[in-house]
Amino acid sequence: MDKRMMYFTVVFTLLFISGVNAQDLDVPYVSTPHSVVKKMLDVADVGSGDYVIDLGCGDGRIVISAALRGAAGHGVDLDPERIREARENARKAGVSDRVMFLKEDIFETDFSRANVITMYLLTTVNADLRPRLLDILEPGTRVVSHDFGMGTWEPDKYIKMGSSGDDSENWKSGQLLESDNHEIYYWVVPANVEGRWNWRLGGRNFIMKIEQSFQEINPQITEDGNKLNIKRKVLKGDRISITAVNPGNGIHYVFNGRINKGEITGKAQVRGTSGNLIKNWSALRK
Repeated sequence: MDKRMMYFTVVFTLLFISGVNAQDLDVPYVSTPHSVVKKMLDVADVGSGDYVIDLGCGDGRIVISAALRGAAGHGVDLDPERIREARENARKAGVSDRVMFLKEDIFETDFSRANVITMYLLTTVNADLRPRLLDILEPGTRVVSHDFGMGTWEPDKYIKMGSSGDDSENWKSGQLLESDNHEIYYWVVPANVEGRWNWRLGGRNFIMKIEQSFQEINPQITEDGNKLNIKRKVLKGDRISITAVNPGNGIHYVFNGRINKGEITGKAQVRGTSGNLIKNWSALRK
C-alpha cells in the first residue's frame, strides 16, 4: 500500500475510534508541510493581485501563506473546528483583512472568482471535482494539488519533493504526517477550442479543425483546400500557438492568439520567399 494511503487509512480508523463522524468529510485532515505549501505557491507564481481558494483548507496555512505574499483568498472546509483554527491562525498572522474561511461543502462552494485553486484531497475526489473546475473556472486559472492527481487530466507540471525526515510514530489526529516524498501537480485550465475554425489571410481561406483532450490539441489546417503540416501546437489557458507549413509552396505560418469563446484574435507570422510578414489574425468558430 502507498504510504500516503496508509496514513489516510490510519486517520479514518482513528476518527472512527474517537467517535468523530467522518461520514460528512470528503477526506481526512492531514496538514500540508510548510515547505510543500511554499513550493505549491511558487509553482503557481502566487502574488499580489491573485485570489486563492483552498478546497479543504484545514488550519488555513495555504491561504494564509498566499496572503503573506500579497494575495487574497479564502478557504473552505466542512469541519467547524478547522475553520475556527484557520481564523485564529489568520488573526495571529495579521492577514484577517485579506482572507476568510467558510464552512462549506467543496462540491457546492462557488469558486468562480479564484484565479488560483489549491487542494490536498484524494485522487477520486479530485476526479469528481474536475468537471466543475473545467466548467466554472476561467481559462488560465492555475490549479495546484498536493500528492494527488486529477485522473486522466495530465498535469502541466509535476514536481517530486524529498522527505523532511520527520517521523510520525506518535501521530495524533490533526498533526502533520510526513511521507517519504511529496508530489505537486500543477494545471492551467485550458480554453475550449474544439471544433471548426475559419479565417482569411492574404486573400486565402483557411479552415482549422481541432480535436481536444484537456490542454492537448490536435489541429488540422487547410489553406484553400491544401493540407498544412503541423509542426507545433500549444494551448495554455486562453492562449494558442500553432506553427504550420504549406508543403506545396514552403510557406511557414505561426498563428498566435487569445481565445474568447468562439473567437481567436492575435497575430500571424508568414514566412516565405518574399520574406517575413506579421499580420493581424482573427478566427471564428462555426
